[in-house]
Amino acid sequence: MQNATRNRDGWSRRQFLLGSASALGVAFGGGLLARPRFDAYPFALGVASGDPSSDGFVLWTRIAPERSDAAFLPPHDIAVEWLVAEDERFARVVRRGTAVARADWAHSVHIEVDGLDADRWYWYQFRCGGEASATGRTRTLPAGGAAAARLRLAVASCQHYEHGYFAAYRHMLGDDLDLVLHVGDYIYEGSWGAQLRRHESARGAETLADYRNRHACYKSDPDLQRAHAAYPWLVTWDDHDVSNDYAGLVSHYGEPAPQFAARRAAAYRAYYEHMPLRARHRPNAGGMPLYRDFHFGDLAAISLLDDRQYRSAHACSERGEMVDDCAQRWSPAQTMLGATQQRWLEDKLAGSDARWNVIAQQTLIAPFVSRGDDDCELVWTDGWDGYAGARAELLGFIAARQVPNVVTLGGDMHAFYAADLRADFRDADSPAIASEFVGTSISAEGDDYAERARHLPLNPHIRYFESRWRGYLRCEITPQLWRSDLRIVDDVGDPHSSARTLLTLHVENGRAGVQV
Repeated sequence: MQNATRNRDGWSRRQFLLGSASALGVAFGGGLLARPRFDAYPFALGVASGDPSSDGFVLWTRIAPERSDAAFLPPHDIAVEWLVAEDERFARVVRRGTAVARADWAHSVHIEVDGLDADRWYWYQFRCGGEASATGRTRTLPAGGAAAARLRLAVASCQHYEHGYFAAYRHMLGDDLDLVLHVGDYIYEGSWGAQLRRHESARGAETLADYRNRHACYKSDPDLQRAHAAYPWLVTWDDHDVSNDYAGLVSHYGEPAPQFAARRAAAYRAYYEHMPLRARHRPNAGGMPLYRDFHFGDLAAISLLDDRQYRSAHACSERGEMVDDCAQRWSPAQTMLGATQQRWLEDKLAGSDARWNVIAQQTLIAPFVSRGDDDCELVWTDGWDGYAGARAELLGFIAARQVPNVVTLGGDMHAFYAADLRADFRDADSPAIASEFVGTSISAEGDDYAERARHLPLNPHIRYFESRWRGYLRCEITPQLWRSDLRIVDDVGDPHSSARTLLTLHVENGRAGVQV
């Protein structure tokens, strides 16, 4: 088959055996392939788990024999077996079943497993067409209110495939984590900067096929696959999972509203198809519900937010960029989270009885004051600085309700930040009421270190800043202490790069603020 035929999306038919019934397997219900046969490994995109609860988790895979061009398969649903065991050898299987990988959802599989024991590790595997997937390992959370002695998680973001390798994920494998928390920019829809390796296409992602192919390209990375197979993940998106600096249904690049709405819907659908998410997060005509919370016994409550889908258009400018200060960013109508998500978060914080209250979101919450050549204050309107009133409302709520041990986690900035969050940043005597850690990028090029460092004296609440390294945050949480290790890879251009801890920062139980 030297001249494999291709459909209009560029998929090669030779990835799937066509022809006889024995090759295709048995079809039921007008299109279910119960016993498919492949001429290439059907689990090329790996396996993943996520959104754990005290009695279960979500298992994910996608039947795709190649990493790019969405691995053409006939328009039939495919039967996929799955197993969950208490041991790596699968001698003690505790759950098993057959799922349907639907053609209209890119042959992705999302299995919601429940009824398991709390606070323990399990192993899982998928089987299809006579092939077995890699073995994945995942865990359940401690039961609600149960005493938990330790939670260790990694915070990842901004993994631009073209800017370097994902060696950071390889080093996570030795970190003895409970969770990986990904706070956005899992893919990059376009190209900019260094091209140490290339996307599957020079074309930027705009259509559903484009976004599916881009996700498949990223999922092909071996270190990313291993990290997904090793730990359960909690995921949320940021701008590049759709389009740079978009706000709600407003494009940064001025795309007409109907056109951008269709593009966003395609990106959301592809995101769901490639992430270990529950069915309740499946996109619908109105968007895709993504914010949710997790409880690690009595130790930590994690509110995982979506600050892209519901935000207002950028203040002071049609785009998210550095502009002169303006009153609009303080307007009560200038929302970052949307009214419904804001109320949901406030209810979660007010009702929490966890030792640590974690707000996981996309970017830097603390303000960062810059001065232009004319000594005017400049603000970056795509971040929380463009939504200063919404930030003040959130931090004011935390202060008024005296929510204890609030720690916020973010990404997006391609830099490490550690900050003290205050109810009023304009008052030098305003005490810290929460602590913030932002992780650097997995691979995306860093911010201008010299330019940002020049303005640090104007931002005394920023306790630490560093943008010259790629890596991740490793956080260990115990009842009395929060520890954040700033983990860096020595050379993002080397897939085998070594890694090390640049600095360790702490937050003490009952004492808001970062200890450097």
